[in-house]
Amino acid sequence: MAVQTGFSFVQIFSTNWEMFTVLFVIVGMGQISNYVVAFILGTEILSKSVRIIFSTLGVCTFFAIGYMVLPLFAYFIRDWQMLLLALTLPGVLCVPLWWFIPESPRWLISQRRFEEAEQIIQKAAKMNSIVAPTVIFDPLELQELNSLKQQKVFILDLFKTRNIATITVMSVMLWMLTSVGYFALSLNVPNLHGDIYLNCFLSGLIEVPAYFTAWLLLRKLPRRYIIAGVLFWGGGVLLLVQVVPEDYSFVSIGLVMLGKFGVTSAFSMLYVFTAELYPTLVRNMAVGTTSMASRVGSIIAPYFVYLGAYNRLLPYIVMGSLTVLIGIITLFFPESFGVALPENLEQMQKVRGFRCGKKSTASVDKEENPKVLVTAF
Repeated sequence: MAVQTGFSFVQIFSTNWEMFTVLFVIVGMGQISNYVVAFILGTEILSKSVRIIFSTLGVCTFFAIGYMVLPLFAYFIRDWQMLLLALTLPGVLCVPLWWFIPESPRWLISQRRFEEAEQIIQKAAKMNSIVAPTVIFDPLELQELNSLKQQKVFILDLFKTRNIATITVMSVMLWMLTSVGYFALSLNVPNLHGDIYLNCFLSGLIEVPAYFTAWLLLRKLPRRYIIAGVLFWGGGVLLLVQVVPEDYSFVSIGLVMLGKFGVTSAFSMLYVFTAELYPTLVRNMAVGTTSMASRVGSIIAPYFVYLGAYNRLLPYIVMGSLTVLIGIITLFFPESFGVALPENLEQMQKVRGFRCGKKSTASVDKEENPKVLVTAF
């Protein structure tokens, strides 16, 4: 947050476009890192029911509010330096959060910092009026764990086995192509008929019901089917744009907004879905890697918009087709709905239609009788 806010403030004093761009890259590094880590921290701290509300109605809805505020600020503040200052100052409000947001107990446990984790759990129990056990962690089990060598993880662990590598590759594709659809539709707003400020505001406004829908669906339905469903919806609606006569611009704008509704719903679900698929040790790394893939999608998204120079319908045909394709791929993911968060790579679910061979008796016994240290999450 300090990187994002600090360098954004320095950006105001840019003397040329090159300086502005270099600083913008650094601001972007801080912003996406802050977004991902904040999401993971909330995912690991909060219980299952609140976790879904946090990731959809919490994180994403406030993202949409920020999206809607941007054209309002830009409409009334036409000087770029004053606009940048107005968009930077809210970052200072995040400073007090350092003293209010606790560290992730899951991460502390993975780092063998059991005393700190226990203090946070005891405090959480007190705040929620729950009587916690005097001793949360069994000293004998802690002694046994401390004697074991702490597991080190690297980015290559996301490709450690054939099953994990398949999930990672499919996740990268899912994030990247969904991001292409989301950012191409967002960046194409100025090309729509009407006022660019109003269209940008509507583009942000449509995200609010999209996130609310995502929250409702995530509460009760399997992840694979709802993500695939909204992707089919978004892609199908975008493909319909080509049959609308050019004179009916309001119909085209409506279809584009409905297409963004589907893609935005899917995008908000990806954070929850990916976080549920990977274990604690690599969860932040996995979401960071897939989020990086989505940034690749956002980099190439403008070139999809440029296809409109050859044919105004071409961007929607390509985006719609890719969105439907990634919806089909989503159906091959393992299901995470109703399943406890995995704590290690061995507990990760299997890809649909992927043969992993017969499990050994030892591994089956381990799955049926796992050693559980904390059941409060």
